[in-house]
Amino acid sequence: MDITLKYKIKNLAAAILFPILTFYLFEFLTHNPFKTMLMPAQILNIILFEILMLVLVTVFGRLRMALLFQTAFFLIAGIANYFVLQFRSAPIMPWDIFSVKTAASVANNFKYTLGKQAGLSVAGLILILALEFLLTNNKPFTDPKIRIAGVIVSLTLLYSFTSLIHADSSVIRFRLYDKLFTPTTMSYKDGTALAFLMELEYLIAEKPEGYKVSEAEEILEHYEAVSASYEPETLPNIIVIMNEAFSDPAVLADFETNQDYMPFVHSLMENGENTISGYLHVSVLGGNTANTEFEFLTGNSMAFLPQGSIPYQQYVKQPVPSLPSYLKEFGYTTIGMHPYNSSGWDRDTVYPLLGLDTNYFKTDFKNPEIIRKYISDKADYDKIIEIFEQKESGKPLFLFNVTMQNHSSYTDAYDNFTPDISVTGADSDALNNYLSLIHLSDQALQYLLSYFAQTEEPTIVVFFGDHQPTNSVVRPIWKLNGKSDGTLTEEENARRYQVPYIIWANYPIDTADGGDTSANFLSVKLLETAGIPLSPYMTYLSELSEDFPVITSIQAGGQEGKYDPVDYFLGKDLLTYQKLQYYNLFDFKIK
Repeated sequence: MDITLKYKIKNLAAAILFPILTFYLFEFLTHNPFKTMLMPAQILNIILFEILMLVLVTVFGRLRMALLFQTAFFLIAGIANYFVLQFRSAPIMPWDIFSVKTAASVANNFKYTLGKQAGLSVAGLILILALEFLLTNNKPFTDPKIRIAGVIVSLTLLYSFTSLIHADSSVIRFRLYDKLFTPTTMSYKDGTALAFLMELEYLIAEKPEGYKVSEAEEILEHYEAVSASYEPETLPNIIVIMNEAFSDPAVLADFETNQDYMPFVHSLMENGENTISGYLHVSVLGGNTANTEFEFLTGNSMAFLPQGSIPYQQYVKQPVPSLPSYLKEFGYTTIGMHPYNSSGWDRDTVYPLLGLDTNYFKTDFKNPEIIRKYISDKADYDKIIEIFEQKESGKPLFLFNVTMQNHSSYTDAYDNFTPDISVTGADSDALNNYLSLIHLSDQALQYLLSYFAQTEEPTIVVFFGDHQPTNSVVRPIWKLNGKSDGTLTEEENARRYQVPYIIWANYPIDTADGGDTSANFLSVKLLETAGIPLSPYMTYLSELSEDFPVITSIQAGGQEGKYDPVDYFLGKDLLTYQKLQYYNLFDFKIK
């Protein structure tokens, strides 16, 4: 056989075989693709990897360089995706590019250990790199016209492939999984790279069908006439505490502990005086704290934005109507507080755009108590008390506080933290540590409310969690009940998005079971409790909540405990809400 022909056959075989091997080893880092992926999805991923190889060959002009680059890229991306899955129970998604700074700021708080399967996959990818270097020809293409034509053709193929995947008919034709609210399942069933490509379609927030600025303004003008315009007799101080990862795993399944891990919160929710409580439905799990902040502070919902997007980093680029900006109209001093880095989720630039005029971050805490690596809830609340005591007497205060004490990970040991909660029948350091941290948060909340119970100025404290912890923390609870995160029903999966909420006052309010609500409605419930008139947008939300007590990116409904996937209502029952939210985010102008 001619030597030149032999080299061509060898290079062609390498160009076909190595991308296929790279694809399967990339998937094996996190799951077994032969068990989770149907054959059409596997074939589509192989086609994608071959197209990407073709793009790189035409760009670099060398097969060896193209193959090495592709395999090295997916080796690095695969390892990164493996740890992201471990830490937040969701894979890397397109919009994570906006969160790189935040991810970097907390990266050293996690323990990085590869499992056996992941380790073998990494070793396999490294072996592929060695074979690509040894067995392929590094001879460059010499004809620039061929390379230019190749780049055009390969990019056209990639664009056509992407358009095919984004077509609704392809989901049925290739039996793809397109439920964006379960991104881990989507990546397991469709393939990580293909799922990423499918998600690109949702990177940009689209205008609602038939949206017009004039129509949104007319709707708000109507609700302005409906809204009360009186001046309330009492303007209570409002302290809002969004507690990091605070949740009650008892909503998931039954389990026993050596002692109650949140006795004070449980007592408030059962029969607390001057207390309204219930369960808050949120749109995130295991991370993306800023999205719960966004929903609470603005009344907007993640249901109408690309799944997994971060409004703080993608959309809040100008002043946005919000709870703090509205309260400023009543003379409130508005303060934001977070005992960690100011750059996290771009809070240092976003908070002022949401009407929080003064902001305190980690550097503003002097010698605070540290639990594990983070400022404790107790030290955080001492700062709240300090700010309260320094404020002008009689001038109402609104303070929005995001805690840090309970941030993951929950597996490392520390000299300054000894867990005191254990789960009967479960040998899990992560679960015991998590519940012990919740126990400390419970004690700190009791300390804070005891302080405000003694103050003369009327004060309301709102307390809720931002999300539940990752699956790795609560798996032992499911195991005790004969379940796993891979066998949950839709109803059981939806419980992963519930956290307790409490509205407490140091003066008489109607004590009630607040029932289920969602983060976008909680600020309305707060103002109604405080007796403060609602803005036009909030008036609309108050009316909407009567028909839809809960609206999240996962589900909507709530009347008589009945929920449906939120997709059922988009563009129909919730179209007006979609239009008003789009107006507030993108077309609102300060008058």
